[in-house]
Amino acid sequence: MPITQTRRRFLSIVGLTGAASVLPFRQAKAAEPPPEITTVRFSKFPAICFAPQYVADELLRSEGFADIRYMDQAPSAAIATGAVDFSLSFAPQLAAAVDTGQAVTALSGVHLGCFELFGSEGIHSITDLRGKSVGSLDPVLAKAMVAYVGLDPIKDVRWVVTGSDTSLKQMFTEGKIDAYLALPPAAQELRRRQIGHVVVNSVVDRPWSEYFCCLLAGNREFVREHPIATKRVLRAILKASDFCAAEPARVARQLVDRGFTAQYDYAFQALSEIAYDKWREYDPEDSVRFYALRLREAGLIKSSPQKIIAEGTDWRFLDELKRELKG
Repeated sequence: MPITQTRRRFLSIVGLTGAASVLPFRQAKAAEPPPEITTVRFSKFPAICFAPQYVADELLRSEGFADIRYMDQAPSAAIATGAVDFSLSFAPQLAAAVDTGQAVTALSGVHLGCFELFGSEGIHSITDLRGKSVGSLDPVLAKAMVAYVGLDPIKDVRWVVTGSDTSLKQMFTEGKIDAYLALPPAAQELRRRQIGHVVVNSVVDRPWSEYFCCLLAGNREFVREHPIATKRVLRAILKASDFCAAEPARVARQLVDRGFTAQYDYAFQALSEIAYDKWREYDPEDSVRFYALRLREAGLIKSSPQKIIAEGTDWRFLDELKRELKG
């Protein structure tokens, strides 16, 4: 893409995220040294709720990154091993990773409300999952939900986690599993096709709607060794999150054009429903504490929420950016 077109596209994105935040955004960058490293790698994961990291390219380039890569890797494990530098990831996954000593650092909440639990006939609440088969691409999240209502996530539910999200969706469609924890755009497709019914919608159903489901996390060593680059990455992702909230139609089109998803209608619906504009208002530490407590109560992790927060989070970059990006 020619430089003039790239710059024009970036300025268009920045303008859409709110004129009030543009001046401090530019001033803050001008006062900072360039990033210590100009290559940054993200996880590529089949959940389009991760949209901010998929449409942040020009914002990242404006922050000084010349080489932006998307790796076909599951988020938390890839961050921990250093296969990727950053990714959105689910809060319970992050808590579980920190509990086992993995090199993952949560940096910010990004959005609320993306996952939906679908059930077949006879399943109308989470407690109805006792003795049932549940498909989930993220079993840690699903287990936290089961534990919250008093079920034993090990003994009371049969988990089906093999294969891809597409295969799990197909199994639910064909009646081979009783329930399915769907992520966007699978959730929107199932609703549109009237397959099964929604048991829990984290966009509107408490307590799930009150906490960040997805946070931005970075590799611990990267964050320690490259603090300037870390802040610049986070700033780009948060601006991209504002873009998702302001222009879901344009973001959905970009996701389709760049091959992150195939169905524009489902992508647009998901982006319109997910709360991308709450990162300034909600406290990500509350979300980490909530999910860590659920996992510990279920015996799925050994660490206390306080230990998870102390060893696996770093909110200083977010605190600085909240002051800078007040729009």
